[in-house]
Amino acid sequence: MVNQLNTSMKVTFNNGIEMPLLGLGVYNMYGREAEDAVTYALETGYRLIDTAAMYHNETEIGHAVKHSSISRSAIFITTKVNNADQGFESTLRAFDTSMSKLQVDYVDLYLVHWPLKKTRKDTWKALEKIYAGGQAKAIGVANYLVPFLEELATYSDIVPAVNQVEFSPYLYQEELLNYCRKHAIQLQAYSPLVRGKKMNDPRLLKLAEKYKKTPAQIILRWDIELGVSTIPKSSSPKRLEENFDIFDFRLSQDDIDWMKTFDDRSRVADDPMIFL
Repeated sequence: MVNQLNTSMKVTFNNGIEMPLLGLGVYNMYGREAEDAVTYALETGYRLIDTAAMYHNETEIGHAVKHSSISRSAIFITTKVNNADQGFESTLRAFDTSMSKLQVDYVDLYLVHWPLKKTRKDTWKALEKIYAGGQAKAIGVANYLVPFLEELATYSDIVPAVNQVEFSPYLYQEELLNYCRKHAIQLQAYSPLVRGKKMNDPRLLKLAEKYKKTPAQIILRWDIELGVSTIPKSSSPKRLEENFDIFDFRLSQDDIDWMKTFDDRSRVADDPMIFL
């Protein structure tokens, strides 16, 4: 459980690297919208920015970071290898391309974006090489459910620092959360707000009234209380501020447990099991 009530809440990876628990996801943001969102997020206090080659906005993210008043060392940057670039040599080349677009000489976290059956082993071995070379401070995976993590453990020399998956009260992946906790893998939630589809849930509205917070803030705080990193996406200054304003309250244990029962298997992204 996370105990602090402050905006510097961080988690320490299995290799000692620290990452903020709350960050900004930039999926489906392009051009000026992406650059402005990151610029405003950094001004608001965000220090974790999550992008991917697949998002086609690494150049804009890099420009925002480079021109920010915040030092590069204070900003945690995550990017991911695109599915089309998976494989050993192609992943190495893709990483160099991402570094060039981001205008950085290292990334804080590099992830395998999806567990493609034919290439995931070679791709992971490429990430281990990148990590050994010091160009990524940590490496991890995305969309890996327990079967994929168990398979990864049979050939990996490095335990992934992070597993980024779709996770919310409406897709409460308890088995996966427990597996990651047991193996010192930090779970990170993308699409934590279910793309707004559940904001009118009467149960969520009841909690929002109880804590005098918005439904989105309740969900994000729930992630934090579980020790799950969360990267909500928004380009709206108002929403960016709202999503960041979750450090001045705590949910009761009863309410945390109640929210686990909201699970109705709602997904907004593909089920990774299609890759098994």
